[in-house]
Parts: sequence; C-alpha cells; structure tokens
Amino acid sequence: MGGEVYLCKILYPRRTQADFQHFENCKPAPFSGTWGGNPFKYAPTVTIMKTVKHPHSSPTCSPRTALPRSRPTPAPAGSSRQVPVTSGPTLDPEQLLKVLTAFRKGDFTVRMPSNLTGIPGKIADKLNGIIENEVRFTHEFTRVALVVGKQGKVSYRVNVGNAVGSWAQKLEAINNLITDLVQPTSETARIIGAVAQGDLTQTMPLEIEGRPLKGEFLGTAKVVNGMVGQLASFASEVTRVAREVGTDGKLGGQAKVPGVSGTWKDLTESVNSMAANLTAQVRSIADVTIAVANGDLSKKITVDVRGEILQLKATINTMVDQ
Repeated sequence: MGGEVYLCKILYPRRTQADFQHFENCKPAPFSGTWGGNPFKYAPTVTIMKTVKHPHSSPTCSPRTALPRSRPTPAPAGSSRQVPVTSGPTLDPEQLLKVLTAFRKGDFTVRMPSNLTGIPGKIADKLNGIIENEVRFTHEFTRVALVVGKQGKVSYRVNVGNAVGSWAQKLEAINNLITDLVQPTSETARIIGAVAQGDLTQTMPLEIEGRPLKGEFLGTAKVVNGMVGQLASFASEVTRVAREVGTDGKLGGQAKVPGVSGTWKDLTESVNSMAANLTAQVRSIADVTIAVANGDLSKKITVDVRGEILQLKATINTMVDQ
C-alpha cells in the first residue's frame, strides 16, 4: 500500500456520528485504555471512502489532515464514555465556598452567577433556588409574626406556595405551633366572656382535639376553671343567704365559701356581717314588741342601728315610754 492515502469514514463504538480523516498507508488500529479502573478496547469501524496515490507518503500510520468533525452527541444513559464539555464559564470553587459560607451565616443576599452553562450552571441554579426558598420563608415568618403576634389576627398562617418534602413539614410545624398557642387564648377569652354575661357554668376543657393539655397550658386552664368555680360558689352562697334571711325569714344565716381569700374573702365577710346585723336588729325589735304585747313595758330596743332602722328604734322606744 506504499504511496496510498486513505480517506476513511470512522465510526467509533457508542457514537452516532462518524469522523472523516486521511490516513496514510494503513487503516486506524483499535485502541485501548482504562475507565474507572476497568480496561476497555475500542475497535472503530472504518469505511474507505477514497484512495489517493501520494508519492511522498509516510510509512507511519497517522492522520495527515482532518476534515471538520461533527459535534459528538451525549452518551446514552448508562454509558461509561465521557461526554465532551463545551467551552464556557466554569464553576469557581472559591466563589462557591464564599456563597455557601455567607448562606450558612444567614446572609441570603448572595447568589451564584447566572451565566454558567452545563453542569456548573445547574449547580448554580439549584443553590440560588435554595437561597430563594429561605428568603421566602424568612419574609413569610416575619409577616405572620407581625400579623398574629402584634395585630392579633390569630387566624393567619404561614403560606409560601407549593412547598414539598421537608419544606412542607417545616411550614406545618410552624402553623401547628401557632394553632396550639392560639387555642388556649381563645378558650380563655370565651370563658371570660361567659362570666361577664353571668354564665358561671362554662369551663375550659383540659384537652383539645383529644390531646390533654400539659405544662403552662394545663396550669392556665386550672386557674381559669378555679376562678369560675369560686365565683359560682360565692354567687350560690350569697343567693342562699339572701333568700333565707330576706324571703324565708330564717334569721342567722351565713354564707360559707371554702378556700376563699383576698377580695373573695372580704365579700363573703361583708355578706355575713350584713346578715348578722339585720338578724340582730329584727330580733331586738321583735323582743320589744312581744314584751309590749304581753304588757311588759320595761323593755326597749338597745341594739346599735342607723338610718331608717334608727328611726324605727326611736319610734318604738318612745311608744313604750308613753
């Protein structure tokens, strides 16, 4: 084959397009190497397109001139062949480290460049997307904290759109926390409203949606229920004493409210003092009038009284003297 130049169409394994090259004196031989520690050997398929006589050909087998090559397509899935990467901006490790460090410190203003292509571009886009997610979460948490915590609009919740996976779990946890904090407050407001309207039968439940209250929530519920219980007991005793003394004429009645202290104790003692004074005055007047009715004019009303009862006392004593 001396002096011959082969114009060959070469199709390498796992490629879909061929290369065209001139080879002198021989055809391209199989080549081998390693990939990932595993040996491989490629035997190209060669089709001789044209043979040219060349008087100054070299005896070696090497490409003399190369025609423009077609751009190789990406390797199929599962292929071990490396895919050539087109030229363009590359991922700067120092810049990536800088962005990650700032992000870890809570600086959500940093971004990766948007002009990267290929795998570096995908890495940059994904990292920028993660930072954007954190920005949205931060803004939404701040908004809900203001609306719920400051403005008292307890029905608002966190919402950042189509959150999935752990992002969705994070949102659900925050919204559940708001609900758990709001429910005892709403229940307390309901009980206080009922008490203000004179309904002392309402109490705070010690469980919400089948979950028993714990910690401070349980303590608050017990305090509110204890307050309502004392009010109900006090109201019941005052009503009983007033009915016995004022309506049934059973003098000497006293209100008994166990465990009261402070203002509740003062109110109970005031009611009992009023009942005792009224009992003493009525009994003194009754004793004198009974004595007069029996012809005994030696008795007079001596109990310490004021106001209209004092006028009644003076009138009866004057009558006895006359």
